[in-house]
Amino acid sequence: MKTVLCFGDSNTWGYEPGTGRRHGHDVRWPGVLRRKLGTDYHIVEEGLNGRTTVLDDPTRFAKNGMTYFRPCLDSHAPIDLLILMLGTNDMKHRFGLSPFDIAAGIGMLLSIVPQLGCGPDGAMPKLLIMAPPHLGPFSVLAELFAGAEPKSRAYADQLRLFAQQYGASFFDTSEVVAVSSVDGVHFDAENHRKLGERVAELVLHILA
Repeated sequence: MKTVLCFGDSNTWGYEPGTGRRHGHDVRWPGVLRRKLGTDYHIVEEGLNGRTTVLDDPTRFAKNGMTYFRPCLDSHAPIDLLILMLGTNDMKHRFGLSPFDIAAGIGMLLSIVPQLGCGPDGAMPKLLIMAPPHLGPFSVLAELFAGAEPKSRAYADQLRLFAQQYGASFFDTSEVVAVSSVDGVHFDAENHRKLGERVAELVLHILA
């Protein structure tokens, strides 16, 4: 059985736009991925609302992705494929980061992986870096994400460069999914389905 670890934020956790509740196990994209891949794959869901790449959020506790990243990988080893989809929360106005700065946070996470021996037989796991879809337009989250729309459109190009640097596969999720018009940040059920099905195709290719 192959292990696939999905490390992300609220869109991996399954935040339902408009309600704040969590999409069901079979609705959120890691659950769709699990169903599509079948019993030969163990899908680990590590989504957290508000998770950043490497930043401490002054308004919310324990959202720094770096803090939990290493123990998470150690806990679930051996990992055949690590999927990272982060950066949306780094685009919040309070952080004032450029798309390059946000992608560099992913680079910091990736720099840890070779040190851990968390892949099969102590090797490196395969890596898939996913750029979140374009953000906006916003409604109730407009002030929180002020200025984030253009950043989200420039982020994928910067992130692609860091993925190449670390030998990771790359996928721009805006090619297949869009955020909900309800809040401009999160996925509805249909877009979770689209993402899970596309990621399943990528996983089969990467781990073939």
